[in-house]
Amino acid sequence: MVALTETTSIFSHPSRLTIQTIEIATQTTAIRCLDWDRERFDIEFGLRNGTTYNSFLIQSEKIALVDTSHRKFEQLYLELLTGLIGPTKIDYLIISHTEPDHSGLVKDILQLAPNITVVGAKVAIQFLENMVHQPFKSIIVKNGDRLDLGNGHELEFISAPNLHWPDTIFTYDYKTGILFTCDVFGMHYCDDHTFDENLAIIEEDFHYYYDCLMGPNARSVLAALKRIEKLEILTVATGHGPLLKHNTSEWITRYQTWSLEQTKTESFVALFYTEDYGYSEDIARYIAHGITRTGVVVELVPLNNTEPQEIRELVSQAAGLVIGMAPQSTIVAQTALSTILAAAHHKQAVGLFESGGGEDEPVYPLRNKFQEIGLTEAFPPILIKETPTRITEQLCDEAGTDIGLWLNRDRAIKQIKSINTDLEKALGRISTGLYIITAKKEEVQSAMFASWVTQASANPLGVAIAVAKERAIESLMHVGDRFVLNVLEEGNYQGYMKHFLKRFPPGGDRFAGVKTYPAANGCPILADALAYMECEITSRMDCGDHWVIYSTVKTGRVANINALTAVHHRKVGNHY
Repeated sequence: MVALTETTSIFSHPSRLTIQTIEIATQTTAIRCLDWDRERFDIEFGLRNGTTYNSFLIQSEKIALVDTSHRKFEQLYLELLTGLIGPTKIDYLIISHTEPDHSGLVKDILQLAPNITVVGAKVAIQFLENMVHQPFKSIIVKNGDRLDLGNGHELEFISAPNLHWPDTIFTYDYKTGILFTCDVFGMHYCDDHTFDENLAIIEEDFHYYYDCLMGPNARSVLAALKRIEKLEILTVATGHGPLLKHNTSEWITRYQTWSLEQTKTESFVALFYTEDYGYSEDIARYIAHGITRTGVVVELVPLNNTEPQEIRELVSQAAGLVIGMAPQSTIVAQTALSTILAAAHHKQAVGLFESGGGEDEPVYPLRNKFQEIGLTEAFPPILIKETPTRITEQLCDEAGTDIGLWLNRDRAIKQIKSINTDLEKALGRISTGLYIITAKKEEVQSAMFASWVTQASANPLGVAIAVAKERAIESLMHVGDRFVLNVLEEGNYQGYMKHFLKRFPPGGDRFAGVKTYPAANGCPILADALAYMECEITSRMDCGDHWVIYSTVKTGRVANINALTAVHHRKVGNHY
């Protein structure tokens, strides 16, 4: 590859949004949108160094644009792209995956270049059809498919599902040795350096990004690494952060090492669904989210696109199985179900769900077969009779949490029994009050019995609450969400404790039989609470097995000024 002189152009924006362009290889330009001040990305990321959204332009006999950018860069990005090349000259728009931070401007590109051909995985094209609501030309690519742009720029597409979206693909350019990977090998790190010259400065952010996004799909990472092992990779063109050129083999080796460690030491759930059928993929993602909140790894497996031998190996190794009903008319999927039944064993947990496609394999006969083998049912079958709603999403999320908690049961019991240090006994002497957290978002509501609550600031008035990551209410406790903190009264809390500490089935109504009335923020107030406060969440901090939720208090009231708050006394500090 010919060595090129780096040339950079920076276009500024008053809110600290800038764009950098640089020629990174022959006929290949990186368009890096730098978001200097972004403090949070998705739910799990608290950012220290901002982030970037990277897009790439390959100008050969045919011209290809690899990914777009975030909606917030609309004006800057489109003006820059128009200055680099007339959009109507672009032949292909390659979609690495359809997450909005990379595909947020696809609709704009289609309006500027209506004859462009969109290239992506089958699922990606389907997602885009629902996103842009207009017809467009498309090419669906599978693993190993190629696209020739001319002058040696032959692109090969590598399937990389679940990293970290189901529609992810890599693109490898044989002319330049560049592997375009979108999220994979990326990091949330924003500075003017295009490449990874200083490994030490960015390695912590690189590892943090892996832990948050790639670690939960370690088996999928290993599968993707296997598909690219024979490629001569000179540069990894990531979707976030610096491009990897100076330490490429080191970064790839780290992904390999971390993923191998995770798959060897952790139990996992094999979650089977059917691509392009009913709501199977949506339900699978909802359940997977609940499982990962418990710290358990999930392997998403399409029944109609996975070899029987691979299914057999996954089932034999998995600690838990979740299966979406396949269509009765699909022979491949039916064969996969038979393979799962043959490989399942009595030490596993299992959960089943309908896909809502109209010709689902019946749930209950399959359920009976698993019970005959001796598998433990982690949650009752989820029956999909209509378009999934937020209520359906909550039910599936809680079902996933249930199977994750079942897999963690031995670890939890061991932790409770490990009362053998003075530190744990000393920590247990920290006394706390007793509270019920109630939250509502749209039609979904939930509640949690809590004791790890404290006032955290006086100006503004604020409280901090520790919420275990596997709690059902956690999905309603993100920045911007609202809840009510109900304070329980000394001598008048046993009924609430008994009710809210009992085990609820997935999607169960936690307020059945409990008298409440709505707060101004829409969340339930317990009628017999000693006091209540309406709160709005402003930040979250990751504290291992808990989130610490900081919220400002908007309003509150005391029902009995002479009563005392119920107090919780523990003997040890390693559990509630």
